[in-house]
Amino acid sequence: MKTNAASPDSTSAPSPDGPNGLDGTDARPVRPRGRRVLRIVLVLVAVLVLAAGGAGWWAYSHLNGNLDSVDLDKAIGDNRPAKVVPGAQNVLVLGSDSRAGANGELDHGDVSGARSDTAMLVHIPEGRARATAVSIPRDTLINRPECKDHDGRTLDPAKRVMFNSVYSAAGPACVVKTVEQMSGIRVDHFVEVDFAGFKGLVDALGGVTVTLDKPMSGAKGGLKLDAGTHRLNGTDSLKFVRTRYGYGDGSDLGRIGLQQQFLMAMLSEIKKQDALGNPARLYKLADAGTKSLTTDSDLGSLTALADFAQSMKGVDPNTMETIMLPVAYDKVDRNRVVVAEPQATQLWEALRNDQTIPASAKKSPATGG
Repeated sequence: MKTNAASPDSTSAPSPDGPNGLDGTDARPVRPRGRRVLRIVLVLVAVLVLAAGGAGWWAYSHLNGNLDSVDLDKAIGDNRPAKVVPGAQNVLVLGSDSRAGANGELDHGDVSGARSDTAMLVHIPEGRARATAVSIPRDTLINRPECKDHDGRTLDPAKRVMFNSVYSAAGPACVVKTVEQMSGIRVDHFVEVDFAGFKGLVDALGGVTVTLDKPMSGAKGGLKLDAGTHRLNGTDSLKFVRTRYGYGDGSDLGRIGLQQQFLMAMLSEIKKQDALGNPARLYKLADAGTKSLTTDSDLGSLTALADFAQSMKGVDPNTMETIMLPVAYDKVDRNRVVVAEPQATQLWEALRNDQTIPASAKKSPATGG
């Protein structure tokens, strides 16, 4: 299991300047913290390429050996929500921002720890022809349940902690338990991905083409691009989906728009190249994808991933909806957000019961949406 020490800034104090942005720098707060949509790209691609199979025993053994897994039932215990709709699937996608190992070469930062700055609960309804991905903002103040830490010690429940600090304190199983407590939804599977895996997948495709209707300025070390069409390699693609200040209004919500655009471009690239029908490219994609993955133990083998992919073959990425968990500014610390009610309860209830999400459940007071 991939685990890291706690990140020292995961519970940073409020800005002395008052109600600034959630990063304490501007007035464009909500920080869903980027990279959400790119994470679902990784999951979709890594799982889909494995469905094609056809590799020899050596290739199978190699790819299978790339995978890490965590036994959720053992780590969480029996106190979990009941599954309401047997045919539906709920997958928690986590993105670790660790700068250790190969990731450290892609982004500067603290190599001593990792946080789950990206978290999406992906709901695939019964019938499995579409999907909804709910992003949970990293700075949301939540109540953490009792969990085991990385060393097996019991962590007492804690109130008003940042959502992304849960991973730092106790790892992915505790994040799963926290999301289950927040939503009342049984999480069937979890998948964790990282920076290096994303870059490897793009490079295995030979790049991805994107089109901008206005220039990207390259502010704060970001990618600089003119308006128009560009072919991006893995490194530049990572910069593209992480761009914030150099494009649009400079907010993380604007960055989500870029990520959604990249998701469609990457999936279109896979379709255009017939990557799933090309054994050599298929293997490269599978190798890059599995190196980036940690999963629950039920998905912890190539065979299990392939079986899961087969069951999901009817999901059309073009119908996948990506929304943000409704949040409002915290009344005590305006640099943080809290879950907005009754919108969140409506959202979770709809997903739990495999029903259409009402429009009112998608409105987030913190964004004016």
